Order: sequence, then structure tokens, then C-alpha cells
Amino acid sequence: MDNQRTCGVLGSWLDMRPHILILGGTTEARELGFALCHRELVTTISLAGRTAAPAAQPVPVRRGGFGGADGLAEYLRAERVDFLIDATHPYAETISANAVQAASWTNTPILALRRPPWSALEGDTWIDVSDAQSAARALGERPRRVFLTVGRQELAPFASAPQHHYFIRSVDPVEPPLDVPHAHYILARGPFTESQDRALLESFCIDAVVAKNSGGEATYSKIAAARLLGIPVFMFSRPPVPQCPSVGTVAEAVAWLDHAAGLAVPRGV
Repeated sequence: MDNQRTCGVLGSWLDMRPHILILGGTTEARELGFALCHRELVTTISLAGRTAAPAAQPVPVRRGGFGGADGLAEYLRAERVDFLIDATHPYAETISANAVQAASWTNTPILALRRPPWSALEGDTWIDVSDAQSAARALGERPRRVFLTVGRQELAPFASAPQHHYFIRSVDPVEPPLDVPHAHYILARGPFTESQDRALLESFCIDAVVAKNSGGEATYSKIAAARLLGIPVFMFSRPPVPQCPSVGTVAEAVAWLDHAAGLAVPRGV
């Protein structure tokens, strides 16, 4: 078989492979990429680009937004995406809504990989808040030493409560800094251990934690540490999610794809 014919046959085989688009940025999206990287398909992970140095991914990556539901729909058509997996953060409600809309417009099968939320255990003191503004109010007038782990996009409302001392952990630097007299920045990437977070809370004499109910294991350590130390946690409620098929684990997502696309692990893998 000459080279031209060989390339033609290979190109035809590549065109026949199912194309999976994973909307990522989470541990689960990366793990799903690893689970699919040896399958006979084309897998792409899309990252929003908010993190300067994201973790390495096992499959090809596209970075940046799509331009709303319209832009995502156009991408699904142009790239001939066969299956769309929304494995974004539980609080990325805009992209999740756009994904469901774009999938509907293009008749693309969609699955949401949504990690289950944490549940309060005996010894936890949780104060439910709807968002950053309500958390800033709920902290009260008395100055507190507050451990903030809500992401850089949610920090600005805490400037309305400048009496507190804030200890802010993030993957990337907070720019511009929070406009308060007392703010200490901790650059770190999870996963963290319970002993690490207990030591951190004790060393800074933290008396309040503000967190999102992200679920999963990578950042649960601060919740467990707060429980052991008797520190209240001001917990953001989960935002509403659009209706679409959903699963809670990577294994379930792979099983859904196996059923939907008839995918099989290549022999010898």
C-alpha cells in the first residue's frame, strides 16, 4: 500500500472515531481524560483559562471560552463532537447552562459529571449562605480571623466587611488584592490533607471558615479540620443546575459512554 493510500485509510479511520468534548477544570475531568485516553476515540478537554498554570492533562486541551451557548454550539458542529461531558466545577453554573442549551440546539448527547455535595456530620457547625455577599454579612460586626477558600472571583464582596482579618488561599495570585486593611495570601494547589489544614487553621488562629460546598476529596480537609477545632463554616449553597442526564463518579461517566457509543478498550491495553 503506497503512502498516499495509507494516509487516506488512516484519515478515514480517524474520522470514524467518536469525538468526546469534556468541559473541564476539575479533578474529575482530568481523571475522565485518563480513563478515556486509551480508547479508540478522539477526546478533547476544554479549560476556561482562569488558572495560569493548570494541571497537566492526559488528552489534547483547548483553552478559553466559547462565547456563550451560541459559540459552544458552533464548536460542537464545526468539530463534529459526538458526546459532550460537562465536568466543570459545581459552581460554574453559566457554562453548565450553556452546555445544556448548546447540546439541545445541536442534538448532541450530553452528560453532567457532578460530584455529590458534602453533608454536615456530627460536630460540624455550618452556617448556610447563598453567596459571597450573604457570607460577608453573616460573619457579623465583631472582627474575626477568616479563612477564605471561595476562589478569586468571589472575593470582592468581602471588602464590605473590612473589620475582619482575611487569610485567602488560592492557586493563582489575587489581582488586584482584596481592598481591606488586613489580608494574608496563601498560594497553594490541592489536594490538601487534614493535618495540613488543621495546622494552618491553628497557626493563624482562624475562628471562621468560608467555603463552597464543592464536594469531592481534594479540599474536604479544611471542613474536617474545622470540625475537629470547633470552627464554624460559612458554607455557600449549591447553585441550581440545568436538567440533563447526570452521574456522580468518573466510573459512571465511562459506563454511560460505553453504553451510548459502544466504546471498547483496545486489545492489549
